[in-house]
Amino acid sequence: MKKSVLEIVKKTVLEIIEKLRKIKVPTERQYVLGFAVVVALLALGRFLSQNEVSAEEVQIDLANLRIDKPHRIWSVPNYKNAFPDGQDIQILAAEKWGVRPVKNRENAEKRKNELVYVAASPYFHVDKLNNSIPYLVPRAANLLQDIGQAFYDSLYVKGVPLNQLIVTSVMRSMDDVAKLQRHNQNATDRSCHLFGTTFDICYNRYHPVVKPVRDDTLKWVLSEVLRDMREEGRCYVKYEVKQGCFHITVR
Repeated sequence: MKKSVLEIVKKTVLEIIEKLRKIKVPTERQYVLGFAVVVALLALGRFLSQNEVSAEEVQIDLANLRIDKPHRIWSVPNYKNAFPDGQDIQILAAEKWGVRPVKNRENAEKRKNELVYVAASPYFHVDKLNNSIPYLVPRAANLLQDIGQAFYDSLYVKGVPLNQLIVTSVMRSMDDVAKLQRHNQNATDRSCHLFGTTFDICYNRYHPVVKPVRDDTLKWVLSEVLRDMREEGRCYVKYEVKQGCFHITVR
């Protein structure tokens, strides 16, 4: 009798639980790896259901989190053409979906009913923020979470070692904008970041979960994820060359 996919997943989950029981106090790396395994299993379920692959054709490798038949990586033909949404387009969405700009971080913390703290997620790593604060409106926070999850899923089904995205800029307070303008004359006082709808994801640095990937593979996978999100009408995306990031505003 053929083993069902459910039996394979159940057996794998039991193996994971048994290993976790032996860890008294998990480290941050162990926690992220454990979470990554769960994400990988979910991605496996999607892969099987979408591609009608039998259970016998798939082998789960816990050591490397790989799939026997990895999907091909396509990237996008041209980053600038695929992600052209400039300030004139993104600011309209920011003003539509965003909140009234906050004065400073203390003001943001008092408006928790309007904003979501986003600096603690297994799907992405928030860089040290010098000119922004880790808050977004719920609509944008959900988008960021979905991008991170889709990126994990894509890495898994393409056989690429898991790495977290790095968020380099989130919501800017009016104080942040004023500070930026003192050092950068091109900094606008009508930034999309003021409204809690916009964030930047770095495309040339990533936070390794399993092991680093040295070439542009992660950038190619990320571009596919963002292209799909943009085509689904969930966001506007601008490819920023000088800043080395994708500038994203929720729609």
